[in-house]
Amino acid sequence: MTPVSVLAVASEIYPIVKTGGLADVAGALPAALGKHGVTTRTLVPGYPDVLKALPSAETLLQLGEFYGGPIRVLGGTRDGLDLLALDAPHLFARPGNPYADPDGHDWPDNGIRFAALSRMAAEIGRGAIPSFVPDIVHAHDWQAGLVPAYLHYGGQPRPGTVMTVHNLAYQGQFSPDMLASFGLPGDSYAVNGVEYYGTISFLKAGLQFADRITTVSPTYAQEIQTDDGGMGLGGLLRARSDVLSGILNGIDISVWNPATDPDIAAHFSAEQLTQRAANKAALQQRFGLDPTPDAMLLGVFSRLSWQKGLDLLLETIPTLFGEGIQLALLGSGDRDLQDRYSALAPANPGRIGVIIGYDEALAHLIQAGSDALAVPSRFEPCGLTQLCALRYGAVPVVADVGGLADTVRDLDEAAVDGGTATGVKFGPVTAPALAHALRKANLLFNDKVTWRRLQQGGMATDVSWHDRAGRYAALYRELAATRR
Repeated sequence: MTPVSVLAVASEIYPIVKTGGLADVAGALPAALGKHGVTTRTLVPGYPDVLKALPSAETLLQLGEFYGGPIRVLGGTRDGLDLLALDAPHLFARPGNPYADPDGHDWPDNGIRFAALSRMAAEIGRGAIPSFVPDIVHAHDWQAGLVPAYLHYGGQPRPGTVMTVHNLAYQGQFSPDMLASFGLPGDSYAVNGVEYYGTISFLKAGLQFADRITTVSPTYAQEIQTDDGGMGLGGLLRARSDVLSGILNGIDISVWNPATDPDIAAHFSAEQLTQRAANKAALQQRFGLDPTPDAMLLGVFSRLSWQKGLDLLLETIPTLFGEGIQLALLGSGDRDLQDRYSALAPANPGRIGVIIGYDEALAHLIQAGSDALAVPSRFEPCGLTQLCALRYGAVPVVADVGGLADTVRDLDEAAVDGGTATGVKFGPVTAPALAHALRKANLLFNDKVTWRRLQQGGMATDVSWHDRAGRYAALYRELAATRR
């Protein structure tokens, strides 16, 4: 294999800083790529947690002024990840999550913060660190969307660029008055540049100028080329369809492994599914649910939002009660949804348990102890929750959209294509269709032979990064060859 070096650019990375699936992908993909002859270094913002994770980092680059203050680029390793950190205290040394203050308000200078990240990635791509000049720069989501634009307007030579869309709904839009602050030339503010309906869109810039575009499932790659699914970018994506591909996400199966997981009550395998009962009992206790082994326990671990369809699940509560289904929900997000779910638990003790917040360890127990896991998303680029559910024998009940459609096969599909059924899918994405899917799942749950087949089919599914990383490696090599 021809060696390829890649600079990945991401605004978060597991296990150091995480708000969603982007961090999981950024954290797991480099190791999987290494098995395909690809060397990856990942540039991340120098948040306090990142600098704390790199106590012996080496200073590779130092500038006295960069987007409003002095900066360093630090190099180091953590948890097997080869990292570059943009240490810019004026941009990243602050409390809160990567994008918002402790009260949940977006930082007003987010445009400058992530323009700086993108610009530094472009400079490294052009050789600012002589010891590491990558063949490819791989930008993840809108926070890195300006990377291909900076490289495009900077002239040749430059590395190849790949832009991955993890969720088209988040586009990084800012006032056109900021063009000069971002360090972009005046002629870049045009329809065939970074302009997007009277704003500057970081994501649009990446889609416009990247040599290759990927998104995180084949079905989502088709959906985003439509007027409905394209969210204002469908026309551009149709025009660039020849360089657009959908590559499914995977999960780190060393982290998500029911045989060794330190965060669950009892280890188990597809051959020892009886051990799941101890996890179900622990999950019921944690959520204050009745210790009823024969009731189907439905788990939810999700951002509470319209996209995720959690308002639809609220409408199916009467169905849950009528079917005798228990609900354990962990998540946070939309304030109204948080309040409505929070009110359900005390009003229905023993039947519904709700914890508002984020808890990675508890998410593992939900996967290990739930009988079924609901993902009723209106759209879902890939989804990682259902991949973890498959791995842990929690039967996914999912909307037939995006990556959910690509990763879960229901009984009807299996009967047609002769494959193995792994879950329950429903469409259209409405409350009645979801209620029907939950009744179907409960019926299957009470057919122990069929349910075990669904569990074992899911656990036999390859949800790892290995083959999927191989597709990225092939893409990099093809692009690197054209650049040479």
